[in-house]
Amino acid sequence: MDTNTNVNYKSEYAGYWKVLVGLLVLTAVTFVQPGMFLTDYTFAAQLIIGAIKAWMILMYYMHLKGEKLIGAMGVFSLFLVAVFFIIVIIDVNNFQFGDVSHITSPAK
Repeated sequence: MDTNTNVNYKSEYAGYWKVLVGLLVLTAVTFVQPGMFLTDYTFAAQLIIGAIKAWMILMYYMHLKGEKLIGAMGVFSLFLVAVFFIIVIIDVNNFQFGDVSHITSPAK
């Protein structure tokens, strides 16, 4: 097994700077988003921005960009969490005692 590899560190260094700038831009968007755009969907927008930032950190700074199995497991985990989240939301909407629930009862 040959351990001598030629790595172009200048291109990798430039890639890390691009990721850093992307993370800084997304952080700025995180702060201005609630007051400027998608104000009715702030929670969803913040979740999406956070997921994009987490993906960037995992792929570039934790060097998981070339790992196929970890990516597949990540997608499967996200799917599994989404399924359980949808089940919980449906269960809350079909709450048996809606008039006494703090979640589903109409405001008085």
